[in-house]
Amino acid sequence: MSLVSPSRQSNNHKLYFSKSEISKILNCYSIGVSKGEWKDYALNFNYNEAVFFFFKHSLASPDCILIKFKEKRKKRIIYRLSIKNKKNSKYENLDSLLVNLKRSQISII
Repeated sequence: MSLVSPSRQSNNHKLYFSKSEISKILNCYSIGVSKGEWKDYALNFNYNEAVFFFFKHSLASPDCILIKFKEKRKKRIIYRLSIKNKKNSKYENLDSLLVNLKRSQISII
């Protein structure tokens, strides 16, 4: 019988989105759904990052990827946004990321 050390269990924490972060992201996602841009989403949680994927179709590659990750050196949380294979943008907080995402959803007719 093997024993699991308590220090190993305490280091087994994954990075998650908070309840307020999820509600802000889903609010932005619902705007995209109402416009017909997105139809599905997925979440993935790892030890150093939490990822929210926005999909146009269930079987397609993601149109938009929102990543929350922990920097190893400074031990701070950074948000990254990747839209349709464009350049990745880094943000200090989620609100500035969502402002940029909503700006990209606005189309001038």
